[in-house]
Amino acid sequence: MNKISIRFYNDKEVRAVWNEKENEWYFSIFDILSILNKENDYKKVRNYWKYLKAKLLKEKNQLVSDTIQLKLKSIDNKTYFTDCINSKGLIELAKNLPNTNAKDFLEWFLYSEKSIDGQSKKKAYQLFEANLINDKDIGKTKSLLQIHNYIFAGLYDFAGKIRNQNISKGGFKFCSAMFLEKNLEEVSNMPQKTYNQIINKYVEMNIIHPFLEGNGRSARIWLDLIFKKELRKCVDWSKIDKKEYLEAMIESHISPTKIQTLIKEKLTDKINDREIFMKGIDYSYYYEE
Repeated sequence: MNKISIRFYNDKEVRAVWNEKENEWYFSIFDILSILNKENDYKKVRNYWKYLKAKLLKEKNQLVSDTIQLKLKSIDNKTYFTDCINSKGLIELAKNLPNTNAKDFLEWFLYSEKSIDGQSKKKAYQLFEANLINDKDIGKTKSLLQIHNYIFAGLYDFAGKIRNQNISKGGFKFCSAMFLEKNLEEVSNMPQKTYNQIINKYVEMNIIHPFLEGNGRSARIWLDLIFKKELRKCVDWSKIDKKEYLEAMIESHISPTKIQTLIKEKLTDKINDREIFMKGIDYSYYYEE
């Protein structure tokens, strides 16, 4: 089964699929052209690519021969063979577009591949097959530390370590470092048998914010593991709007009702579906941008 990924550029999706044969990501040409030309009409994008291919062939540009067709899911939820290019081809494509957006897009793409987020996301993808955490530890603080360490090891010197500094975000002060150990033990021991219990536990862990960085990305994976263990469900994060999620999480400091409702509607029983997991990681990182 192919690994599916989504990158986000100015809130627009760039679909990608892992090519097992070539051992690298390939990106949808249609998504790239749609973004760079600011065109949402699929037929117009397709016609432009048809014109550009003919032009590149005439110029004997290697880009066309490097293009391959891979299966990607469309907005109608059906899977189609789609023209795709690897990182090298994507850079070449952008260079051949008489478009001022291409330079900014390339800078974003090259940065995102090399950034801490880009590198940690690649490690997060591997969690699907990693079998990292013992079943008895799921929902405990220990499992959250393991997730954080796995994703950020080698990128942050505090990977998998509880912070010893006070932090805040948007004027909200998270749990004081002085009380972290005590509060983490209390949250670790909170019940997690019902849906509301699991969400309440997740909300409390978010309020504690045990790490200097990477709390949200680690905690969403942690939450999914609890759902899988206790309810045989997981969250389809790709169905949860970024703005709605962030607003619900801010409100959860006062009341968990909004985040309870939002996530409950997006639960799925596809707990072994690699695409659900991969897209979930993509959206999780997108929430942090």
